[in-house]
Amino acid sequence: MRVGSLGSGSNGNGTIVQAGATTLLVDLGFTLKETERRLRRLSLDPSQIAAVFVTHEHADHVHGVAPFARKYDVPVYLSHGTLDACAFGLMPSVNIVSGHDACQVGAFRIEPVTVPHDAREPLQYVLSNEAFRVGILTDLGHITPHVAERYADCDALMLECNHDVGMLTRGPYPYTLKQRVGGLMGHLNNEQAAFLLSKVDRSRLRHLVISHISEQNNLPDIARRVVSGALGDWAGSLLIAEQEAGLGWIDLRSEVGADARTGSAAEDQASQAAGLI
Repeated sequence: MRVGSLGSGSNGNGTIVQAGATTLLVDLGFTLKETERRLRRLSLDPSQIAAVFVTHEHADHVHGVAPFARKYDVPVYLSHGTLDACAFGLMPSVNIVSGHDACQVGAFRIEPVTVPHDAREPLQYVLSNEAFRVGILTDLGHITPHVAERYADCDALMLECNHDVGMLTRGPYPYTLKQRVGGLMGHLNNEQAAFLLSKVDRSRLRHLVISHISEQNNLPDIARRVVSGALGDWAGSLLIAEQEAGLGWIDLRSEVGADARTGSAAEDQASQAAGLI
């Protein structure tokens, strides 16, 4: 199994997970043309996408879903609430999922997870096969016991570190937007992400990807420092999914060395291009 990112942040999101002949896309917040370009960056053809799973209706997660689904005849999976909140129009195949039941698409078992966010019926996802388990967790305002339970035992985790509390407080956002972002139904700050990491079972975790970083209210170095403080002597790879560069493929079959491999998406993609990963 391997995982990569088309991009992560308030201007567009998309995560790719691949196992065997099955390639899934979680969220699609880019235009059709931009999506095609970013897929090529990961050496993927759009026809390889078996399904798109949608987390919620905000534009940075759904902007390209309907055009992509119509052009490439790709089934879309989402909650009733998300479907009702989106003006998708006619799509080739719509499948309703909920936080109560898992589903199977090709090589993947997909577990939707209900999360606290200011959307109609938001979900996040844990994807697994016989060997590996990948968690995608962004766009939630706080960590619930249910979330902590569902994201234990992941081999790879893409985790939101949206904002630094001090930067958000001092930043340019209007007061109401600051309250929304930092509220219980908003986005995880760095300390909340670190709290989750301090609580969940990390015995299987080999790859942690800091995701959905605000370009106005956070810095990658701050997020990395806070998260690292919760990890102690953990020896996995700590990477960042960037808005523009996304994240090159992470192969879950690869062993991580004793020293943590840290870096940005651009650094990871450079290594990939050089044949190092």
